[in-house]
Amino acid sequence: MIKQLIPQEYCLKCSGCCRFSEENSVWSPCLLDEEVVSFIDKPGLPAVSVSVDKRICLVANTKGQGFICPLLDIKDNKCRVYQERPFECQLYPFLICLRGKKVHLTVDLNCPYVKENLNSPQLKEYIKYLTDYLNQPKQRKLLLENPQILQAYEEVLDIMELDLTKE
Repeated sequence: MIKQLIPQEYCLKCSGCCRFSEENSVWSPCLLDEEVVSFIDKPGLPAVSVSVDKRICLVANTKGQGFICPLLDIKDNKCRVYQERPFECQLYPFLICLRGKKVHLTVDLNCPYVKENLNSPQLKEYIKYLTDYLNQPKQRKLLLENPQILQAYEEVLDIMELDLTKE
């Protein structure tokens, strides 16, 4: 589990995450291979549909416009599988972004917490933590074996290039 930066109280007040304007959004959670198996085989996890490209299939938002992650409990703004949520969800508002043939750690500037704390020591310290974490051999291997999570996100701030070729 990736250490979290944003306080839970802050996230629960926001209505940004887990909501999408399009049904086939690049922002919808993409699963690692092992997570696909987990969501199919693990008792207790809510049933979700997973697309061919290993994304969680979004559902229409019955309480508003657009689409939501089916794991979001819209009434209390909480993830139904928070303790076992996908890697990408643990990482957010940071993202692994593909720019041509280069892979970058990026951050979504639409996150209000990030906007307010962009130059804070806490955010800088967390970026160092994430960089160290993602540069571990185990994590580099995970990213190499799961190219589906390398996406071409727009409107994100590039933090640093990740070198997935290092041993």
